[in-house]
Amino acid sequence: MVAFLGGLLIFLGIHSVRIAAPNVRERFVGSYGEGPWKGFYSLFALFGFVALIYGYQDAKFALGFVWAPPIWTRHLAVVLMLPAMIALVAAYAPPSKLKARLKHPMLVAIKIWALAHLLANGFTVHLVLFGGFLVWAIVDRISVKRRGEPDPVAPSGWGGDIIVVVIGTLAWVVLLLWAHEWLFGVPPIV
Repeated sequence: MVAFLGGLLIFLGIHSVRIAAPNVRERFVGSYGEGPWKGFYSLFALFGFVALIYGYQDAKFALGFVWAPPIWTRHLAVVLMLPAMIALVAAYAPPSKLKARLKHPMLVAIKIWALAHLLANGFTVHLVLFGGFLVWAIVDRISVKRRGEPDPVAPSGWGGDIIVVVIGTLAWVVLLLWAHEWLFGVPPIV
């Protein structure tokens, strides 16, 4: 359980540097350069992620249940994951009207993903994991607004939106039919 909680804290902690200490990154980059910052950041994030995954099973059984979700919540989670996957793709795809509208599509995707999984899972470990990500994404979005970061600019055409929706939908189908069970050992629909 220590590995799970420590990994979650390290992973979300390194992703919270700009929230908690906005100038740390700039000072580090100013002293050592962009490459070393990315290396440091990546190593911490990877270490936290590996510890989180390693400790997950132990934490799942050590912490027990909070509630037994009804079956319809799993179906709702499947439906919610479609816009989450589309938002995730929008974060990394070429400019689109959707990306501009969502402003920070990665944070939107994380919030939807976390909420969907909170609804569909009843173990305490899920409450900690998905609840932690949901709270982090909300706090990060508030932080981004306060920093005054510019919003993405919408392109004039719809090509980027078509790409985002098609790839996001295909990713959702692959996750639904095969990848979720393969990666996590849990079929999304029973």
